Amino acid sequence: MRKTKTSLSETGNLIIPMTNDYLFKALLQENEHVLRGLLCSLLHLRADEIDSTEITNSIVLGESFTEKTFMLDVIINLNNNKIINLEMQVINNKNWPERSLAYLGREFSKIQRGNQYGNVTPVHQIGILNYTLFEECPTFYSTYMMQDTHSHHIYSDKFAISVLNLNQIERATDEDKSYKIDYWARLFNAKTWEDLNMLAKENPLMAEAADTFRKLTEEDAILDACYRRDLQLAYEASVERKLATQAAELKEKSETISQLTNEIAELKRQLNNKN
Repeated sequence: MRKTKTSLSETGNLIIPMTNDYLFKALLQENEHVLRGLLCSLLHLRADEIDSTEITNSIVLGESFTEKTFMLDVIINLNNNKIINLEMQVINNKNWPERSLAYLGREFSKIQRGNQYGNVTPVHQIGILNYTLFEECPTFYSTYMMQDTHSHHIYSDKFAISVLNLNQIERATDEDKSYKIDYWARLFNAKTWEDLNMLAKENPLMAEAADTFRKLTEEDAILDACYRRDLQLAYEASVERKLATQAAELKEKSETISQLTNEIAELKRQLNNKN
């Protein structure tokens, strides 16, 4: 194990990116103060509005895992009256809207037998994405709810989805900045210790997050799990690229076959006319 240092004394590239979803979950599990700070920013809450937080799908950090044994999203029981589902996602599988709805529906449908529908627990799914979700409509932080398409009246405030696009920090609004959401995006985007040190000097909570990050990455078992998760994500990305290439090739072949079919049909037509 490396010699322990204070976060501000570290320099150079981060050994693991902050966007590693295993590390993201470990950070929120290990430091409730950081978790509360992130929730305050994303949900536009004051610190005194959070009475309690409980991660209901916590993991044993450093324990051997596969994607089938547990998911790396973070499910939080907030104040014992609201469910928050957080997930860090770095690979654009072109299905985030459907995936986020699946997460949201999974938690929303957990109505205990005998409970009234009116008492269903509100659910808020928040995706932190390392890519732009809607290229035709890029935003930094957006919240989506069911509403009337004409009057925009909200159908229900118990069902919401938010998306934080880490690569759109320059689009942060004054409201986003007032809740320090841009600080969290800079934290997760950090590539070097110099990036983290600058944030730490500007914001005490960022300093606390950086210190917890350092402590986590000094644990060999946690570091190994982060490496294995990065390898898994790299493999998934390579599979996605291969599938995209194959799909493009199949489309090209299909278009060629269609063109040849049309040409053959035209030749047959011309031959019939001559006959």
